[in-house]
Amino acid sequence: MNRAFVKEPDGGVPEEGLPERQVSDHPNYVTPSGLRQLEGKVGELEQRRLELREAAKDDGLAQEQLDFVDRDLRYFTLRLESAMPVDVGHQPRRMVKFGAAVTVKEGGGATRAFRIVGEDEADPNNGLLSYVSPLAATLLDARVGATVRWRRPAGDRQLTIEAIDYPDA
Repeated sequence: MNRAFVKEPDGGVPEEGLPERQVSDHPNYVTPSGLRQLEGKVGELEQRRLELREAAKDDGLAQEQLDFVDRDLRYFTLRLESAMPVDVGHQPRRMVKFGAAVTVKEGGGATRAFRIVGEDEADPNNGLLSYVSPLAATLLDARVGATVRWRRPAGDRQLTIEAIDYPDA
């Protein structure tokens, strides 16, 4: 896109300020490790904010970085305050629920493992699925031995639940 049509200075922060990070409308369920991650992120951002505040008085780049840190600190503080920790030790051992580590076998025989976690903890590339994701929704409430149909735009897949574990329990 031509720079003439973009309302942001060359530095990267729009003139009207940074837009806030989108906050999910879903309940903010977190695993014990997810809660620790949120606490760590808030602490890290608070420390970074302190480091940048002094430098930002004389340095435009530091001020831009501070704007980003402040925005992220608002987001993660809100997520920490709204966190609803789930005691995975009380989840049913034979059923896929929030916090479960699930091993599935695909129709072609490939085995994959997933863990159902909170939205901020999700990392699909590492097998951490948000509990609101379509795959997690497919797995929830299934039992070992059950076959579920994961409906995908690229075509449905049959998944058989091989094992269920609760690592944080």
